[in-house]
Amino acid sequence: MKTSSFDYDLPQSSIAQTPAEPRDSSRLLVLHRDAGIIEHKIFHDILDYLKPNDLLVLNRTRVIPARIFAKKETGGQVELLLLRRRDELTWEALVGGKGLRVGKLVYVKNGPQAEIIEILEGSERLIKFSEPIEPYFSKVGHVPLPPYIHKKLMDPERYQTVYSRDVGSAAAPTAGLHFTTQLLNQLKENSVKIAYVTLHVGLDTFAPVTEEDPEEHKIHTEWCELPQETADLINQTKNSGGRVIAVGTTSVRTLESAAIGNRKSEIGNTDHRSLITSFTGSTSIFILPGYQFKVVDAMITNFHLPKSTLIMLVSAFAGREKILETYEMAIKEGYRFYSFGDAMLIV
Repeated sequence: MKTSSFDYDLPQSSIAQTPAEPRDSSRLLVLHRDAGIIEHKIFHDILDYLKPNDLLVLNRTRVIPARIFAKKETGGQVELLLLRRRDELTWEALVGGKGLRVGKLVYVKNGPQAEIIEILEGSERLIKFSEPIEPYFSKVGHVPLPPYIHKKLMDPERYQTVYSRDVGSAAAPTAGLHFTTQLLNQLKENSVKIAYVTLHVGLDTFAPVTEEDPEEHKIHTEWCELPQETADLINQTKNSGGRVIAVGTTSVRTLESAAIGNRKSEIGNTDHRSLITSFTGSTSIFILPGYQFKVVDAMITNFHLPKSTLIMLVSAFAGREKILETYEMAIKEGYRFYSFGDAMLIV
């Protein structure tokens, strides 16, 4: 297995620059893994594919307005992109600007000052604010869009899911952007159960795998939580013959991390009698073809970047050749790719 085996050519014109309006008017490609059948639908048609007693699992993380502009003592401009919080005052951040060595101070306009306290990899730094930065987010923070989106987002809430709650992500769990409150209510009326997990997405999620052998790639670590209430719903669903449908690769990683982290979990066996319990902690799970899924029965996901860990994950679920064939068809059919793009339902 080589990283180049997960490559494909994507025209720039296929990369969505703006979100669909309304959210659930985006297109939906339905891939039936076993039969190899593909259907072309609208996302709102998801109602026709989720059955009573199915469990939809959503990641309720919320994107922090992590892009912050500051100045050095000399007056030079600095850009800070907060990645993850270490403690109340300390953050890992990508920094843009020259001479940002240990001990340097930068000043956020209308906000606190920050000191560079450690040099990490590349342009990453560990920075310490003079006071917590969170209360200043509404004044000084900007939502960081992925590098392939070049149009200004007029409404920052369009890069948040309608059910977002737990602040902590540097990027949105984009498969969830297609849901509206009305659509979720309709699913509940159809006796589809809904449960929540949290995984705080890091910007590393966009990074391509550069190693020739993907198994040599050091995947990013992210914090996630699967509460006991969600674990109980998973167990009930499995025991009654329903399906667990993960919304996005972040939900997939959380569910599978919880299953692996719980030694008692044998979810995925035909009897479904074993239990999964709550899970909180860091995950660096790297799902490649050959992985045996323990919880996830179906997934909703967007179209992912070439040679990324995410296209490898969906290839593990549906088969590499089938995914690449489906992507090729999606390009020809005019589907929109990446964060603001269209969706796939893989069943």
